[in-house]
Amino acid sequence: MTATRTEDRYLTRTPDEAALVSRSEPVVWPGAVKGPLDDTTLESYDSKGFLTVDDLLTPEEVLAYRHELDRLRTGEAVREDERTIVEKRSNEVRSIFEVHRTSEMIAKLAADPCVADRARQILGSDVYVHQSRVNFMPSFTGTGFYWHSDFETWHAEDGMPSMRAVSISIALTDNFPFNGGLMLMPGAHRSFVPCTGETPDDHYKESLKEQEVGVPSRSALTALAAEHGIEQFTGPAGSALMFDSNSMHGSGSNITPFARSNIFLVFNSVENTLVEPFAAASPRPDFIASRDFTPIGGISDS
Repeated sequence: MTATRTEDRYLTRTPDEAALVSRSEPVVWPGAVKGPLDDTTLESYDSKGFLTVDDLLTPEEVLAYRHELDRLRTGEAVREDERTIVEKRSNEVRSIFEVHRTSEMIAKLAADPCVADRARQILGSDVYVHQSRVNFMPSFTGTGFYWHSDFETWHAEDGMPSMRAVSISIALTDNFPFNGGLMLMPGAHRSFVPCTGETPDDHYKESLKEQEVGVPSRSALTALAAEHGIEQFTGPAGSALMFDSNSMHGSGSNITPFARSNIFLVFNSVENTLVEPFAAASPRPDFIASRDFTPIGGISDS
């Protein structure tokens, strides 16, 4: 059930461009539980807004998840399912949402302490899955995502009150510097970038293919890049990237023969559940932004 909208600290989707807003909540939340992240890694995450995990999956696990993605992508009714997003130009499958409900393997991965305990550590509370999907960037035709903060969209269109969510992207193929790997601006997660333009009805139907509303201005991106620089996530299959909900990130298109695919899980704090959207007439569907706030497992004592 969606609660009533609370005070809006992050006004966005405004008629005119507005100044950056300083983040008002922690990055690593107090009261963090024990888990696999050491103090040095947490300090780096606090500073940069993201961290990498080497060898999260074994080669055997990578192969098993690739087979699972093939099963999900080639299902008989996959293209007719509203949870499937296709490329705007090539019509190839781009993303499949809510996979933690349609795949037992991915449901177990989301609840695995190696994944969920990292999220609990960062967010300082129990967590639930706000969003899950598998992403495909086909060889030669895969298109990128323009620079954006996920929190801006989740706040405006889903009603997420605070920056108390973390995403993990688990690579099932090698991420090279040249096949559309994710780029991030380290440290930019401490500034919220308001975006201009009114949110259209059913905006998600277009934005998940190519986003035009809810993207920062070129002047804001230029200033952030000048201050923070740009880094890119690269690494072999089985590695993972965790990043803050307000990290400024984007990816280029893939014109190489090397396709990319990943499992993408978003964990939100159970103390940060969704309210009414802050800048949209109605919330996006549950398969994109879950309103089932049931915690994933329990907080680990390990």
